[in-house]
Amino acid sequence: MKQFVVCTIVAALCVASANAAFECPKPNGQFPDDKQCDKYYECDDGVAKEKLCPDGLVFDPLNRQINKCDMPFNVDCGDRVELQEPISSKFCPRKNGFFAHPDETVCNIFFNCIDGDALETKCTVGLHFDEYSGTCVWPETAKRENCVEKPKMSATGFQCPKDKPKTDARGQVISHPRYPHPTDCQKFYVCLNGEDPRDLACQAGEVYNDESEMCDAPENVPGCEDWFKDSDEKKE
Repeated sequence: MKQFVVCTIVAALCVASANAAFECPKPNGQFPDDKQCDKYYECDDGVAKEKLCPDGLVFDPLNRQINKCDMPFNVDCGDRVELQEPISSKFCPRKNGFFAHPDETVCNIFFNCIDGDALETKCTVGLHFDEYSGTCVWPETAKRENCVEKPKMSATGFQCPKDKPKTDARGQVISHPRYPHPTDCQKFYVCLNGEDPRDLACQAGEVYNDESEMCDAPENVPGCEDWFKDSDEKKE
């Protein structure tokens, strides 16, 4: 019991010493530590109190919000390179932040960690996660090595295009883009979440219209006007 009391007193003295060593630039406000990026001091009437950002976040003195702790990729720590000891859990090297998949060959999946709970998130098809920006970017920007992406194929061998996501008229990425069959007007493909291909077909009497991405009457699709007429002639 005596040992516990002594340790508590020593810890309290250390905190008090650190607080006393820091001189408030202004009577009130929050100010960064000189060495540790996730440590800061809250000054109240000239009295400093040492504080830490939640594990994984760092202090941004330029942030005008009340809570000045932010993601590391949003903050320039400069010479404040030290950090608190990490509190890790499965998929979360620290309690908060965006982290790459632990398997270095998996570059399109990352984890959003909030207070130690990991939410698996997948990049838009064709993109890789970049920890330095906390976002999904083009592979040539991420420059991650060892990435391996196994091509997914439909039952007939179709693969969803990987070079660039398909966008709509507003420039928004289409979640489940469709593509016409190269030789069959009635058939088309859909890429679930942009990467899982499925073989589909319009009902009898209709053909796929790539402009509207819907099944349509043959006369509305250039090159497919006589599709069913030609099919009937072949059967004869």
